[in-house]
Amino acid sequence: MTTRADARTLVRRVLDAGSYTSWDRPPDELPSGSGATPGSRYEDELAAMRARTGYDEAVITGEATLAGRQVGVIVSEYSFFAGSIGVAAAERIVRAVERATAEGFPLLAALASGGVRMQEGTIAFAQLAKISAAVMRHRAAGLPYLTYLRHPTTGGVLASFGSLGHITAAEPGALVGFLGPRVYEALRDEPFPPGVQTAENLHAHGVIDAVVSVDDLRDVADRALEVLCAREAAQRGHPGDAPVESGHPRSAGGHVPAWESIERSRRPDRPGVRDVLRRSAGNVTVLSGTGEGETDPGLLLALASFGPVSCVVLGQDRAGRRAAGLGPGGLRVARRGMRLAAELALPVLTVIDTAGAALSAAAEERALAGEIARCLTELISMPTPTTSLLLGEGTGGAALALLPADRVICAEHAWLSPLPPEGASAIVHRTTDRAAEMAGAQGVRSRDLLRDGIVDVVVPEWPDAADEPQEFCARVARAVASEMSGLIGADAHRRLAARHERLRTLGGAPGPSDEHAER
Repeated sequence: MTTRADARTLVRRVLDAGSYTSWDRPPDELPSGSGATPGSRYEDELAAMRARTGYDEAVITGEATLAGRQVGVIVSEYSFFAGSIGVAAAERIVRAVERATAEGFPLLAALASGGVRMQEGTIAFAQLAKISAAVMRHRAAGLPYLTYLRHPTTGGVLASFGSLGHITAAEPGALVGFLGPRVYEALRDEPFPPGVQTAENLHAHGVIDAVVSVDDLRDVADRALEVLCAREAAQRGHPGDAPVESGHPRSAGGHVPAWESIERSRRPDRPGVRDVLRRSAGNVTVLSGTGEGETDPGLLLALASFGPVSCVVLGQDRAGRRAAGLGPGGLRVARRGMRLAAELALPVLTVIDTAGAALSAAAEERALAGEIARCLTELISMPTPTTSLLLGEGTGGAALALLPADRVICAEHAWLSPLPPEGASAIVHRTTDRAAEMAGAQGVRSRDLLRDGIVDVVVPEWPDAADEPQEFCARVARAVASEMSGLIGADAHRRLAARHERLRTLGGAPGPSDEHAER
């Protein structure tokens, strides 16, 4: 196993040189309530541990700058009783969290722990709830909390404040798991299955967001904090480029039939959400899954900046699983992104590009329809600005789940339909042969969506996004920056009322105020 950095070494390697200031005060020789008594073996063990390691507890805390940004820092020291949490360590952590909250600092917790300190017993165990409560108060204040799980992080630390980060990364090869392998083997008389409790495996299963070396942690944390700390008040109105005009699409191809747009949207080389982020966005940090052990390659969750505006991106990924469709897990990933945005007051950008929802027994049993409904209603109720980008295919409930927003942008050859045209043709005409006719009749084109008030802006393609990916992605990014910049700084209550009014009047129906006037 590679030599791991101790707490002070990690501080030196990750934070700005010379910027760290300790918040720690010496712990009591025997913390009150620890269950230890003067003259006990544990008292001698504490003294010996302090002499041997050069640390006075299993954690150090303080403040520093990271790429010039002030942050609160909590770093475990595994050499001190395996980084275990006792009463004194818990009190030190809670004081640090509370101070960071009061100062308005984001928090970076770099943890390595075997769990609770057995020498202090149940009172130490209960400290995990105390720490978790402090962390949640920090999050409730709208302040970012990043966790970095080092080798090893197990037990109650992982099952409490170690799993509460807005973003969670882990050290390569780190053992990360609830039940330590040695305990499992002692209780079950068999070894724990190999390869499960590794950072890489948990990343693949959507439990942690990234596997990052200590030397890369600085850049990763800086990029994430650039977005997570971008509260609404700091983002008022400077779109970096001229806005894309609303109105009818302008393109060299003229007014193409609906079926032609549908065929163009299905080109395998058409730019998707990853292309837009790679070519035209900044500060991109891709997160993994729900954070609760579920992933779906059809839904990309990321942090990103478009011009001066930072946001949470919930993007249907055409490269992920187009044929399989978007499953309930993908919608749960999207809902994680919505919760993150709401907590940190960040705008949301949804990107629609899906051939439809998953059609399978497993999807039904995992509440596909319910997840569409929950995703839809959470997006409608978002307290922060929302923008939707219809980038390509927009089929069925999977598309609808990410559609309702304050402003809706549509690529020229993107489209929206309750079913694929082939499916609509099969229902109405008992054959798929009239799909093109159905597409034309249903009003699925960007031009039709603009006319009907479903979209606000059409981004032109010259003549096809797949033939000019760089230029197209740049136009999309300008449109996103322009629309989001126009929303930021607006009164939140008025913005939400306008969102509901927009939905109420779809289809030309009068809103409540109009009906009252008619009476």
